[in-house]
Amino acid sequence: MLQQFGFTQYESKVYESLVSAGEPLDATSIVKLSGVPRAKVYEVLHRMGEKGMILESTVEKKRLYSALPLESAIEKLKADFDSHINELRKAKVKQAAADDRIWTLKENHSIQALMKSLINNAADSIIISGWSDDFAAYLPLLEEKYLQGAEVTIHVIGEISTTIPTVTTLIPDTNHEQLEKSRILIADGQEMLFAGIEDNKWQAIHTMSRPLVKFFTEFFYHDVALTKITGRYKDTIMKDPAICDLLLTLRY
Repeated sequence: MLQQFGFTQYESKVYESLVSAGEPLDATSIVKLSGVPRAKVYEVLHRMGEKGMILESTVEKKRLYSALPLESAIEKLKADFDSHINELRKAKVKQAAADDRIWTLKENHSIQALMKSLINNAADSIIISGWSDDFAAYLPLLEEKYLQGAEVTIHVIGEISTTIPTVTTLIPDTNHEQLEKSRILIADGQEMLFAGIEDNKWQAIHTMSRPLVKFFTEFFYHDVALTKITGRYKDTIMKDPAICDLLLTLRY
């Protein structure tokens, strides 16, 4: 019966030997009565002691063991069972499966509305990039999230005025003729939206797919790195046609 409560066969045999003996036993006697190998008996006795199923005492330098009385053992097992049941009740019945689907969305106002919702729902971190004229719609929300303790990181094309310190600014010049408007938003490192213009219309994808979230996070920091590199070493870069052409074949 003890095995039904998760005790091993050896543990059950040791307890049975002690409870049926009616008196304290030493390890040698337990080996003889239970059939548990001598090499295992001390390990088993230690586990049973940790589980509160046996009592231990040292008498004249001899270690003796006695079983927790049967009624007490039954009461203990019942209390353990009730405790496990209560823990099970507290456990989540079902976890939401990860949503790896990619959703598409059209129309600028709809895309902006979804971006505001993602910003509002973000708890820990927000990564966002876009053009300065776009940020007018999101800055108040972003600054509110920043004040609430969220980590907000911005990459902007053009200048904005904000209290958020982690802003990287790219000021376009004549070398950025191919620069296209786009938006990236990554909330809590788990959910992302990417929007761009195709056929003069805004279109977006929205997903929680981990590979895509990771890709666009790296894409965002790629832009940040290029902005900082070109800003600091612009004169050097522009004097080297090969490097200049290579950088301009990237996003900008």
